[in-house]
Amino acid sequence: MPDPTDGPPTAAPVGAGRNLLFLREEELRLAQDLLFFGYRDFTAGADQILAELDLGRAHHRVLHFVGRRPGITVGDLLGILGITKQSLGRVLTPLIEQGYVLQSPGRNDRRQRLLSLTPKGEALERRLFERQREWVMRAYREAGPVAVEGFRRVMRGLMGAEARGQLERLEQRPDRPVPGRPPIPSSVGRPPTTDWPGRG
Repeated sequence: MPDPTDGPPTAAPVGAGRNLLFLREEELRLAQDLLFFGYRDFTAGADQILAELDLGRAHHRVLHFVGRRPGITVGDLLGILGITKQSLGRVLTPLIEQGYVLQSPGRNDRRQRLLSLTPKGEALERRLFERQREWVMRAYREAGPVAVEGFRRVMRGLMGAEARGQLERLEQRPDRPVPGRPPIPSSVGRPPTTDWPGRG
């Protein structure tokens, strides 16, 4: 988890317009409002689908990141979600029991637990993605490419260094490299993880 005392990374303002170095408090509060209402409405459609299945956003997050990185270890997933093993166990157990997620032992370390989506899980994750994709595509079209790039810069600026590294590893899956960026191994900065929710 990022240390809130570190503060966000600093960056020079990009583009024309008002001087962003002198933003008033009310404008910064507006940013909070935009994040809240944007996220609320972005998640509303997926929330409705999940509610019909007695699932929630925590389950959606697991489906999303396991789908993004098939074979992800429990330790890596814990690092991304920033939650405890016990919390992940409460979310992961019903997904496994209901046939959405498959767990399997690691090839080199049998104590590891690797996670992947089953066909049923892939279908649900795809359904959730398509509902949210429509929302994002509409917003992107209305805003235009310059605004979209600015949005991405702002969102990356809101992340701490650890979160940006996790995002880059997601973007640089072996089957989907990002042009102009060197590969970043998923194990950088930490040893292999063998812990599993529910295990001491």
